[in-house]
Amino acid sequence: MAEPLLLALDQGTTSTRAILFDARGRALAEAGRPLQQFYPRDGWVEHDAEEICEASIAVLREVVQKAARRMDEVAAIGVTNQRETVVIWDKASGQPIHKAVVWQDRRTGGVCDRLRDAGREAQVTEVTGLLLDPYFSGTKIAWLLDHVPGARQRAKAGELLVGTIDSWVIWKLTGGRVHATDATNASRTLLFDIRRQAWSEAMLDLFEVPANILPDVRDCAGDFGETDAAILGRAIPIRGVAGDQQAALMGQGCIRPGEMKATYGTGCFMLINTGETAAPSHSRLLTTVAARVAGRTTYALEGAIFIAGAAIQWLGEGLGVKGGPEAAERLAASARPDNGVVLVPAFTGLGAPWWDANARGALFGLTRDAGLAEISQAAFDACALQTRDLIEAMRADAPKAFAGSVELRIDGGMSRNAWFAQRLADLTGVGVCRATYQETTALGAALFAGVGAGVFKDVEEAAAARPDTESFSPAMDPPRREAAYARWLDAVARVRT
Repeated sequence: MAEPLLLALDQGTTSTRAILFDARGRALAEAGRPLQQFYPRDGWVEHDAEEICEASIAVLREVVQKAARRMDEVAAIGVTNQRETVVIWDKASGQPIHKAVVWQDRRTGGVCDRLRDAGREAQVTEVTGLLLDPYFSGTKIAWLLDHVPGARQRAKAGELLVGTIDSWVIWKLTGGRVHATDATNASRTLLFDIRRQAWSEAMLDLFEVPANILPDVRDCAGDFGETDAAILGRAIPIRGVAGDQQAALMGQGCIRPGEMKATYGTGCFMLINTGETAAPSHSRLLTTVAARVAGRTTYALEGAIFIAGAAIQWLGEGLGVKGGPEAAERLAASARPDNGVVLVPAFTGLGAPWWDANARGALFGLTRDAGLAEISQAAFDACALQTRDLIEAMRADAPKAFAGSVELRIDGGMSRNAWFAQRLADLTGVGVCRATYQETTALGAALFAGVGAGVFKDVEEAAAARPDTESFSPAMDPPRREAAYARWLDAVARVRT
């Protein structure tokens, strides 16, 4: 009998991709389409939801053809997506009433400020685990209902549906038969009670979102219907769904408390599994759903670094370091040891645990003999030192998760850099495991689908298909490490004053 295949749809912020995996987690083929961004006003970011749908169908078809396999060999599809981005569409025609409002969009900042000033953030955090920020979906939904003519009345009449990108794609792939999301995406909306695992009436009232337009919330490894046979040539079960960072957590095999991963792209998202306890954060981290499988919910703490790989990009675009990240790495590795140069890359403010939108980037510790090598090293070090900020915050919020030995599993573009991986271990004091296969987000979606389709008996068996890793142990003397971190904290304090 032929080995079952698992098809992952990875709908991201800048592209839509599909990857075909075998049951051992090996990628057989990949297909992708770029995604256009729209910026109608300063701070506004939108996507064409129909373009996302068309690209999703195209890449699903293409990847199976590229692998020279048949659709009837695919056991299930797993969907992972850019979180927090929302679409509202007409229930009868299937047409969006407006472009999708993207997670990066800041148009509802004023609403969040007013609610925060009114003292509502503590309640929001208690119910949802999140902070009042336009990043999340709730205020985006309310904005669409209030600014698209007739939308609020049509929503109350049951004529509209809303969803994050996973819901939109599933609705289209199933021919309008399934309106559903999973618990991880629901937990990013500001509307979901993460402990009760249900839409919160209090949050729906606060953000003025009618319950009748929301999707059904299901397990990450669950039944999301089947694709319409006309779309892919046969009906294929959709059995796995998770937001991109939670899918990467699964793809990295972080299924037990204390296991954590960081994905280094333009920014960095770091999550630590806290088990079946929704750990409240006193360090301005986010408490979120890590996964829900077989009705069992596991939770995570999450921190976001706004500028990670973008700091390395700045070396080229801003300072003229030519040759890309590889050249910047060689330059950084040649810097004088303990040169004292510190870069705080607060180009768009500081993320967790500081959440300071007014902070701006700065260089400290420059001397006459400091040059591009020292500044390049400081850019890489800033990524590592911001990671330590998150580790310290997570240690304070969830000490039990740090009771045993701790390692950080990394993926994303910067993780391909061996020198950075070692520097990360040195400056955080934590062992680092670098995934040899980078597409852990798509892999996680495929693994959830494998559990949902019975290819794997449980998440433990699925997690065994995680990529091989290369390990890096801390080699820096503790006094040097602590001196570097002290310089960093001093620099951060300076840009925040």
